[in-house]
Amino acid sequence: MRAPNLPLTRDLVLIGGGHSHALLLRMWGMDPLPGARVTLINPGPTAPYSGMLPGFVAGHYGRDELDIDLVKLARFAGARVVLGAVTGLDRAARQVHVAGRAPIGFDVASVNIGITSAMPDLPGFAEHAFPAKPLGPFATAWEAYRDEEGPGSVAVIGGGVAGAELACAMAFALGQRGRKAQVHLIERGTALTALRPAAASKARAALAAQGVTLHEGAEITEVTATSLRLADGTEIIADFITGAAGARAQGWLQQTGLDLHEGFIKVAPSLQSSDPAIFAAGDCAHLTQTPRPKAGVFAVREAPVLLHNLRSALEGRGDLRPYRPQRDYLKLISLGRKSALADKGGLALSGPLMWRWKDHIDRKFMRKFDELPEMTLPALPRHHAGGMEEALGTKPMCGGCGAKVGRDALAAALSTLPAPTRPDVTALPGDDAALLLTGGQRQVMTVDHLRAFIEDPEVMARITCVHALGDIWAMGAAPQAAVASLTLPRMSEPLAERTLTECLGAITGILRAEGAELVGGHSAMGDELSIGLTITGLCDAAPITLAGARPGDTLILTKPIGTGVIMAAEMAGAAKGAWVAAALAHMTKPQGKAAEILRGASAMTDVTGFGLAGHLQNICRASGVGARLHMDKVPLLPGAEELSAAGHASTLYPKNRAALPFQPMGPRPDLMFDPQTAGGLLAAVSGDVTQCLQQLRAAGFPAVKIGEITDRTDQIEMV
Repeated sequence: MRAPNLPLTRDLVLIGGGHSHALLLRMWGMDPLPGARVTLINPGPTAPYSGMLPGFVAGHYGRDELDIDLVKLARFAGARVVLGAVTGLDRAARQVHVAGRAPIGFDVASVNIGITSAMPDLPGFAEHAFPAKPLGPFATAWEAYRDEEGPGSVAVIGGGVAGAELACAMAFALGQRGRKAQVHLIERGTALTALRPAAASKARAALAAQGVTLHEGAEITEVTATSLRLADGTEIIADFITGAAGARAQGWLQQTGLDLHEGFIKVAPSLQSSDPAIFAAGDCAHLTQTPRPKAGVFAVREAPVLLHNLRSALEGRGDLRPYRPQRDYLKLISLGRKSALADKGGLALSGPLMWRWKDHIDRKFMRKFDELPEMTLPALPRHHAGGMEEALGTKPMCGGCGAKVGRDALAAALSTLPAPTRPDVTALPGDDAALLLTGGQRQVMTVDHLRAFIEDPEVMARITCVHALGDIWAMGAAPQAAVASLTLPRMSEPLAERTLTECLGAITGILRAEGAELVGGHSAMGDELSIGLTITGLCDAAPITLAGARPGDTLILTKPIGTGVIMAAEMAGAAKGAWVAAALAHMTKPQGKAAEILRGASAMTDVTGFGLAGHLQNICRASGVGARLHMDKVPLLPGAEELSAAGHASTLYPKNRAALPFQPMGPRPDLMFDPQTAGGLLAAVSGDVTQCLQQLRAAGFPAVKIGEITDRTDQIEMV
């Protein structure tokens, strides 16, 4: 017998994508703990590396070089990523609350969320300035300002090391772009007190060399759109204002009931909080026995200890290791141009050599996350049945509609079935759903079942629900009722309850928003997560079918394409996290409003497993027409064309392309055959479509004209 998969029995939830958790995930991927399910929760798909921020501000690094891609990292670690902001932690229920979704249960949790800034408390700061933390919004705002033209005026609030680095970097960057700039560094006390005298002196000299004006003993009373106002009446003119002072803990920690120190989680040497099941690391933690300043070096060195202790807690062992922070640590401080200052043990060295040293350390750290092993197929047994190589292919099998059975095999199997004989069942070959007559009422019925391609059950449930509803929407019906079929990976009862709660809650939420109800279902356990839905819908008029398209009709598409290639590349660790996040956002967007706007379409279908070209071919064959597809008009998801050009493709792509031979080749043409999951509606619409497109766009759908129906029967011209 084939050995069964080991069951999942414990949930480890990592809150925040800080340095400690990023390193932990990399180490976890090298040696995962069997039975543990890992979840990472972070507001976005990337986490900026603070050590390279001054270099980015100065223009030495690109924006992408600054970011740790958490989606790629989680794929490597076998973890799920939840993109959302944590709003609370319920210790009694062992749940983490995330905006916009069901609570996430945990057995063991770890918090590594960094810090925020107290700057917004300064009158006018929230409206007119950008705190240096969180880094993501600040980096985006600075990049836009830096690339403007004309003179610049910048003010940095906070004369610590971070503020000095930012001021030097900003002055250098603006100077490199030929922008005459005034850069001010404002400190209400004495600047650079964290440095020893020799290092502080060198840092002051670097500020002066970059033309930065240092204001000490300056109390700011108000921030305006164009200046800072000081208590002595002085006004400092600035049109870009940032703050690198006033480190503050995230507000939601106050409601957790954990022991805190000035808002930060108090931890023992084991990095355990006052709740033994909750750990914390990095800037959001306060080391009660060995307090240290907020610095990334401690988060980095805490990672191995945190990993060991989390594993110990998950296994039920008590051998927790203590973290012993160093008393002194090397400070490498950027000085704007490619020069840096090193400060440790009373020795202060500065110059280009120190920059090269810092650059080497930073790039070496980032390579840990950029150079992850690729996902590969397991080696075949020495002795195996013939045809196994061909069946496996050269890539891991995709999920979603990328795992669909090929068109030829499906058509051949369906051709063996007898036609319906019941008078209340209308056969609509090739259409999206069956048409039933119940008491004189037109009812459509469809079923869809998806193999999971992401680790997040709730998002997978949303995608499946939107995907299944597509068949109902495409026929112009109103969703009525659904039953669900869920196969969960082998797991303990508590984890099964958490998973089912997430899945069923997501499905119910979408169905109810569309006027339908989840009325029943079936659940089982197996090797992997798969979710299916059977849905009925009601038609007030004759359903829209594939067979009504007429020459001259305009082809409208409501969503961009590219989900197949993006998720195939994600499996290989090649898709950027931001691309994956954008694809998931489109896949989870319901299209009920779009279907309502398109009720007058001549023919309509949803674009799924056979790709845009394949589903257009279905309309053409059923309607006895042809089509002209303008490939340059077809909207693409971010990253889709780049990944296609790099050779990435879904496992179903070759079969889709084989169904329409003699078509153009290349990255964009290839995407016309990319299998979509929860794809857009493809409609043939007669007459002037201007108002229709305006209504679709006003409803939030990036709908476009992509072609027209022709009289060349069963011929698709891709131009």
